[in-house]
Amino acid sequence: MSELIATYLIHDEKNPEKKAEEISLGLTVGSWTNLPELEQSQLRKHKGRVVSVERISSEEEERSLLRIAYPAINFSNDIPAILTTVFGKLSLDGKIKLVDLEFEAELADQFPGPKFGIDGLRDRLGVYHRPLLMSIFKGVLGKDLDFLISQLKQQALGGVDFVKDDEILFENNLTPFEKRIIAGKSALKDVFEETGHRTLYAVNLTGRTSQLKDRARKATELGADLLLFNVFAYGLDVLQELREDDEIALPLMAHPAVSGALTASSHYGISHSLLLGKLLRYAGADLSLFPSPYGTVALDKPKALSISSELTKKSSFKQSFPVPSAGIHPGLVPLLIRDFGIDSVINAGGGIHGHPDGARGGALAFRQAIETNLQGKSLAEGALGFPELNKALQLWGNAEVTA
Repeated sequence: MSELIATYLIHDEKNPEKKAEEISLGLTVGSWTNLPELEQSQLRKHKGRVVSVERISSEEEERSLLRIAYPAINFSNDIPAILTTVFGKLSLDGKIKLVDLEFEAELADQFPGPKFGIDGLRDRLGVYHRPLLMSIFKGVLGKDLDFLISQLKQQALGGVDFVKDDEILFENNLTPFEKRIIAGKSALKDVFEETGHRTLYAVNLTGRTSQLKDRARKATELGADLLLFNVFAYGLDVLQELREDDEIALPLMAHPAVSGALTASSHYGISHSLLLGKLLRYAGADLSLFPSPYGTVALDKPKALSISSELTKKSSFKQSFPVPSAGIHPGLVPLLIRDFGIDSVINAGGGIHGHPDGARGGALAFRQAIETNLQGKSLAEGALGFPELNKALQLWGNAEVTA
């Protein structure tokens, strides 16, 4: 019988074995020993079971890892049903965090995974042997379409691979969704013809949930490159619906907005690796943004690396691009490559737009930092031959680490 095994971290529990048994029953058949034999026989295939209990003692607090198996027959094959089963009312029950979900192959096969993944996106760009570079529109709220497209072109001319909308750029009269796609496509075509460098534009898919598929299909018709999606404001199942629609068939870039409410606490919620890594990959995200360990919204390094590991580890699914973000500047490129490897996306906003030479200069500085590092040189050495990189290091500093 197929099972799903959930791992929980609990705190300050004097009898974790008893707690595990209570969870295994409470989230499945409700009770057991007081049931008549006939009813036990009927419910046996639905009963949860305790797989293991591991106590983790420290001077600060008592913690335990509980692994509990849930029969797959108990839930439909969708993420909302799974999360409700394993963590629904339990999420309200004191200091308990959902750390991981182990899917047997039969259950995992019910999910689509990324449609394009790392290899598919590299094929679209024709770039295979370096980290990809992404930039973000900045200061476009209240500005018109000409301003946005001018900014888009400058970023592309500097050599970025992706430009994404700001996640708070919603439908508006100045830069409407469809016009952004059409004008952006034309601008990036001009840059490609001028430079031979291809840049893809991720447009923010927003609106009422009932409208999203139609808007995404329209984006496909207009030739959009990618869709940016605030998945945790809408739900993982909505992401999966977009992924599985053959009339959309666009790469999906998952933004982590709202996820902090679910992941930030060490005592409550869902682990970063599960929410921003495994579940996003299962649901079909081709790229997952999350805070880097170094920037302005820094995430603990082990947590950031655990997300990346879930997105890229070998499995039946295509790999998703890890996108460590927030506060990234060219001087951090060696750290990013060392920790996340070349199968990652370096994502910058202020680190590109704040360059003394503007967005084009900022993008060039990043590309120069990547090239320098992959050649085994220090950024200080690279700055001797690259004026844009030199200006960036003078402004933001330099993490002298070689990959």
